[in-house]
Amino acid sequence: MRSVHITIFWAAAIIAAAMAGPASAQVFSGWSLTEAEEVAGQQVFREHCAACHLPQPGHGVLAPSLKGVVGRPAGSVAGFPYSPALQNSGLTWTEDNLRKWITDGAHLVPGTLMPHVSIADPAEALYIIAYLKKANSAPKKP
Repeated sequence: MRSVHITIFWAAAIIAAAMAGPASAQVFSGWSLTEAEEVAGQQVFREHCAACHLPQPGHGVLAPSLKGVVGRPAGSVAGFPYSPALQNSGLTWTEDNLRKWITDGAHLVPGTLMPHVSIADPAEALYIIAYLKKANSAPKKP
């Protein structure tokens, strides 16, 4: 968690420098709070999610891809063996449901088989969701 706060600190420092004056703005143009959250979310994703989940289409052996997860029905990636609890949950992965899942998945969907470390820090949950939203819309690089 400390590394995420350091990442946010540096992202905020870059934004502050960009706002400080014309010379700084030329060097750091294009940065925003949203981008800082996305960068922090990528770091939190790497630390807590990437061992099992992919941010691109397809799925690994352990977990489905999270590409396109925002707005997708829960338990719907073709070919992945979800638990009956998640398949029958009726959930759609809205930002609110993702936040609940990230902080306490077993409470949101009792009987789920996903063994994950709950992320209690609301800021980190927000950062992950910001990253996943960006991954939803980001074009694939050549």
